[in-house]
Amino acid sequence: MKKYFSPLAALCLNILLAYGAFAVAHVAYALENYSYFAPAFSFSALPDLLVGTLRFDTSGMVYVNMLYAILMLFPLWLKENDVYHRFCRVVFVVLNGIAFVANMADAVYFRYTLRRTTSTVFKEFAGEDNLVGIFAIEILRHWYLLLLSIAVIYLLWRLYTMPKCNCASLRPIVYFATGILVFAAVVGLSIAGMRGGFTRATRPITLSNANQYVSRPVDAALILNTPFTIIRTIGKKVFVNPHYFRSEEELSRVYTPWHTPTSDSISAKRRNVVVLIVESFGREYIGSLNKTLENGTYKGYTPFADSLISQSLTFKYSFANGHKSIDGMPSILSGIPMMIEPFFVTPAALNKVGGLAATLGAQGYQTAFFHGAQRGSMGFQAFARATGFADYYGREDFCADPRTRGDEDFDGNWAIWDEPFLQYYAMKMNDMHEPFMTAVFTASSHHPFVVPADYEALPSGTLSIHKCIRYTDNALRQFFAYASRQPWYENTLFVLTSDHTNMTDHEYYMTDLGGFSAPVVFFDPQHSLFQPAIQDKVAQQTDIMPTVLGLLGNTQPYLAFGCDLMTTPPDSTFAVSYTNGVYQYVKNGYVIQYDGVESISAYLLTDSLMKNKVAPPDGMLTELKAIIEQYMMRMVSDRLMSE
Repeated sequence: MKKYFSPLAALCLNILLAYGAFAVAHVAYALENYSYFAPAFSFSALPDLLVGTLRFDTSGMVYVNMLYAILMLFPLWLKENDVYHRFCRVVFVVLNGIAFVANMADAVYFRYTLRRTTSTVFKEFAGEDNLVGIFAIEILRHWYLLLLSIAVIYLLWRLYTMPKCNCASLRPIVYFATGILVFAAVVGLSIAGMRGGFTRATRPITLSNANQYVSRPVDAALILNTPFTIIRTIGKKVFVNPHYFRSEEELSRVYTPWHTPTSDSISAKRRNVVVLIVESFGREYIGSLNKTLENGTYKGYTPFADSLISQSLTFKYSFANGHKSIDGMPSILSGIPMMIEPFFVTPAALNKVGGLAATLGAQGYQTAFFHGAQRGSMGFQAFARATGFADYYGREDFCADPRTRGDEDFDGNWAIWDEPFLQYYAMKMNDMHEPFMTAVFTASSHHPFVVPADYEALPSGTLSIHKCIRYTDNALRQFFAYASRQPWYENTLFVLTSDHTNMTDHEYYMTDLGGFSAPVVFFDPQHSLFQPAIQDKVAQQTDIMPTVLGLLGNTQPYLAFGCDLMTTPPDSTFAVSYTNGVYQYVKNGYVIQYDGVESISAYLLTDSLMKNKVAPPDGMLTELKAIIEQYMMRMVSDRLMSE
């Protein structure tokens, strides 16, 4: 700009420009994910949204522009020249440009996690070498966000206010005294901005504080900004014991994850166990689990899964315990849900952890984990080893096996296509001694949502993931067709679930609870362990381990934050999840939400769209507090394998 101002005035004008960039980012974020936020939007809620957004944007903006403000205001006579301030302009545009791009990238990522991204994302994808290609695909798909980012960065540069200080008219003592006072004042205001308030009682705001401005936890993503959520979670202690209860004895009387079985029939039920964790295979896509959708006309995209479920045991209400693959694996295989952050990307990853593999391995089972991606991808190999799997088979092992076509079956992005990898999985089980316990994590029904060329003719559906779901469903059909001809098949207990949910076009699956809806299916080819049915119970991923061990007649004590669905009465089964700073607890016809300090809301489980708040049942919040404290206490004291 041609008009010049003092450094302080220029700083203020440029900070307003940064606020403008943050505002544009919020609008773009909301529009990109309009279908998720629209059901709960009302103009009466707009003032709270704006107040909350301003509070968190102030904090995020201060974090982003801290270096710039110091460069502008630090009282040093030698810096008052055009060259220096042109450098400051570059710093301002680069920092705020990165912040804007981070918000735009997160706008795309939101639909997969239903929350703002935190610093753990860097650990989650640390082992991937295909991210450049994935980003390139998303840039092409969301070209309009790229153009918007370029436009905003250009305006940040074009509208930047250049300062000019008339130092020649000031004596050095006046310049330095004035500069120190201004610098100190700005530092004080910045600290208040980062903390979220000026009062002594104000603690630094955290991600969960966003919930005070919205009616649904998922909407907290509208209030927050990605620079804030990333910066505020760097190096932070994730797990802290809240000490809701006066003693551990009192806590354990309310809830304990420690299971002490009494059955003595393990020798009679040495079944093989096969756990199929299907990428993004949410309940929404399965027609037989959605008979009321679209006035009863909904067919879904999984004809094989529908046929399998008709011969299996599943549950009316079933949920994932997280929104990411790295959440699903501990929940399913070790009975450990996700709370706050995936524990395996925190320092708690060094804790001793058990699971199905460790428990059954100690009883003579051969154990192996299969994942068609390269070794190290998603941290699965490390987790498999830590939880007792004796062997791990990935893309490299598939390619080395002469029975496969090797990398000809690589999808070019993440892993081996599901159909050939599931066939390989079944063949490898032919090589194992019985009894065995194995788990496979599929990959094809994953972003960027493509299928092999031979399957391009599959119907597309209404979302880009639907064709992938059809492909993976057929891959499951081929797996079971091959497995059913093998000698180990009849003596095997199969478990089918998904790691998490994914894209949705039905309102129920966009709610805070519906967004966790995942199948939990048990299939026994002999039909001797249980009767096929859809039971009127609540089920969650962390129930899989206790249920499998119960069906096998396990007598060894173990830890799992779930229950045996075969022996637990319907009014005692439950599900717990965490989203955007809020814990959700489902039990006996209710769902309650709690932010760790106070109860936020409660709904009837039959209120599928979560529109009508009700009073929570007595004792339900106490139970949730006990689950939270048991989790936190055991995480911080490394007691995930001991009572």
